[in-house]
Amino acid sequence: MSRSNSTPPADFTERIEDVDVSTEMQGSFLEYAYSVIYSRALPDARDGLKPVQRRILYQMSEMGLRPDRGHVKSARVVGEVMGKLHPHGDTAIYDALVRMAQAFTLRVPLIDGHGNFGSLDDGPAAPRYTEARLAAPALAMTENLDEDVVDFVPNYDNQLTQPDVLPAAYPNLLVNGASGIAVGMATNMAPHNLIEVVGAARHLLAYPDATLEDLMEFVPGPDLPTGGTIVGLAGIKDAYATGRGSFKTRARVSVESITARKAGLVVTELPYLVGPERVIEKIKDGVNSKKLSGISDVTDLTDRTKGLRLVIGIKTGFSPEAVLEQLYRVTPLEDSFNINAVALVDGGPQTLGLRELLMVYVGHRIQVVTRRSAYRLARRKERLHLVEGLLVAILDIDEVIQVIRASDDSEQARTRLIDVFDLSQIQAEYILELRLRRLTRFSRIELETERDQLLAEIAALEKLLGSKQAIRTLVSDELASVAERFGTPRRTVLTEARPSIAGAAAKRTAAILEVTDTPTRLYLSTTGRIARVDLPSADEPLTERIVPAQRRSKHDAILSSLDTTSRTEVGAVTSLGRLIRFSPVDLPVMPPTSIQLAAGVRIGDYLALPYKEEKVLALVSLDSDQAIALGTRFGIVKRVTPGDWANKPDFEIIALKPKDVVVGAAQGPEADELVFVASDSQLLRFPAGSVRPQGRTAGGMAGIKLAGDTQVIYFTSLAPDAAESAVVATIATGSQTLAGTDPGSAKVSDFSEYPAKGRATGGVRSHRFLKGEDTVSVAWVGPLPARAVGPDGSPRSLPETGSRRDASGAMLDAVVGSIGAQIGTQIG
Repeated sequence: MSRSNSTPPADFTERIEDVDVSTEMQGSFLEYAYSVIYSRALPDARDGLKPVQRRILYQMSEMGLRPDRGHVKSARVVGEVMGKLHPHGDTAIYDALVRMAQAFTLRVPLIDGHGNFGSLDDGPAAPRYTEARLAAPALAMTENLDEDVVDFVPNYDNQLTQPDVLPAAYPNLLVNGASGIAVGMATNMAPHNLIEVVGAARHLLAYPDATLEDLMEFVPGPDLPTGGTIVGLAGIKDAYATGRGSFKTRARVSVESITARKAGLVVTELPYLVGPERVIEKIKDGVNSKKLSGISDVTDLTDRTKGLRLVIGIKTGFSPEAVLEQLYRVTPLEDSFNINAVALVDGGPQTLGLRELLMVYVGHRIQVVTRRSAYRLARRKERLHLVEGLLVAILDIDEVIQVIRASDDSEQARTRLIDVFDLSQIQAEYILELRLRRLTRFSRIELETERDQLLAEIAALEKLLGSKQAIRTLVSDELASVAERFGTPRRTVLTEARPSIAGAAAKRTAAILEVTDTPTRLYLSTTGRIARVDLPSADEPLTERIVPAQRRSKHDAILSSLDTTSRTEVGAVTSLGRLIRFSPVDLPVMPPTSIQLAAGVRIGDYLALPYKEEKVLALVSLDSDQAIALGTRFGIVKRVTPGDWANKPDFEIIALKPKDVVVGAAQGPEADELVFVASDSQLLRFPAGSVRPQGRTAGGMAGIKLAGDTQVIYFTSLAPDAAESAVVATIATGSQTLAGTDPGSAKVSDFSEYPAKGRATGGVRSHRFLKGEDTVSVAWVGPLPARAVGPDGSPRSLPETGSRRDASGAMLDAVVGSIGAQIGTQIG
């Protein structure tokens, strides 16, 4: 049926009102804005809670969800709150409940959550999966609600009542902060340390005229749940003075060695409300857009045991400190926090400074304690009135019973008791309802004791209520008790602002980040320790600035040394025939005037050698056109063609036979002489030019002819000028004795006494064995003076130079583990 043909009923009266649209819109908007401001978005300055948070805590308290009882489903809590107190939807209620349970959001969490309550990067599980109960500090927020300490107001349907504000035994607004967006205004407040805030509140109670500077002696700045560092305090003072200000927070980062060869930045604390995934994403974006340099990788090692641990790898040649400053500029490792301290005071929004916030709270707490004391005084007076009536009845119990038995009904009995014993109506009613077993001699004693106690408590409460100072003292004492129970040490470090090198122009970034490429000499000791010495200039010889020979220390026998620069990639030749690329930029730097190789690092750890038996034998230049000479245990010699290097961090430079290993390596031209020393004391020297250079995949050629089970124990290369002044040091022992127990005999002779022979020949004898000796265990050929060290790197003495090449050695008094050159001597 068409509505257009219908007619209005006879009693219909048309009423049309003209309304100004702008007036109607203004009124409706203001009403809506007031509702949002007062009922949803802004916290109350007294308890620091929004209505939804207050209703959650109150309803959980009514449900008996105390810390000493079990958790219940969060969905049940949400349902109770929504059905009885908060009609704005389950999502808003659950979000508020989750926030009060997150230790990274609140400085003192109010909800004890069980289950997945989310993280800084991920949201929580659904309320049907999580469980909750009140945390211990929440009890301090809701205690004494049954003692008329605050006003109760009707709920949304006027069927129940709810507290207008919670008693709040500590300044929750300052301790846990707040955030919210209303209509036309917003609030954002940082968390603080409970102990510090309580200290300021107690000072204000004792000295009501205290200034902001006085209070900041107790509260120097925010204390964020996630720790970190606050940089710059000027903005904090502005916020405490006016309610508005800002400050910067930085992550807590340390420079650590991720591996022996690689440094990294380890992040253990992040700015407030910044998650690791967000940081990682920003770092990746910065690297891809070329805004960040020097970062090799980012690894998140965060777990429940160790907490936050974000490892940022730094590329070789870049300064970790400079990269960190760059990260502060580009990523959320440095973040800003804007304080806008807006809260409700007497039902209206106000912007409050630190002193005003504390004054509002202190005033609220004084009112709570006053109302509680008045309530307790009234209850004790009521109880005293009843106790006094009972004592009257017990004194004349027989007459009381007679009066009651003689009465026709309870109304008559009540009236006669009032008349006969001069009781009040309340006392008479209480006596009529009393059980006969209470009317004993012991009950009388108990009642008299209770009466005396009530009189003392009433006197104390009246004295308390009669003194404003006494109430302030009690409030202060209760605050101290709360701080002692729930206070924790400060987590956030406060620092003044410091200049940032990352703020320089983009064109200077590379110069800031990269480590200066300085002339450097690397030293590798015979005991496997490596260190670097930065040379003052390329022309100044280091030997003129070394420690005198008499001041020798551990590990100072040099196996190999190399002049390079701090950022140039060099090679390490190992006993397994591998060449490993590395940069010396991260090696410990020794001062030229006091070189102590004991303070260096183990090269096996620095290079992360995968095999325990693999040893580094020499340091070589990768940019040189000189070949690398190798000598093996089975007498093989090889010179590797320079420049034939694989584009990999490590690669083989000789194809070794099974059980064969490289015993020595050196880099030099064809004019050098190659030297083998075998375990049967045979020494062979021949020109390097007689060995044709080969590719890195070749297996080499015959170097020295070995007899029987003899093995090569030493191989090196000597330049012609060095050969003229070189010496040969050998140590002979018995092969049947336990290794490391027989010092054996040692001799040092001039290298010039050894004639040169052809390649693949047997050489000449270098040491005549004494009785019990049948093998050369240690040998070395190089420039004077020769340095001997024990297995632990401690110095050892060698006999004087001058022995014939085939002479016997002098007996040693201590075991020699290795022999090398003096620090400052250049060894290829």
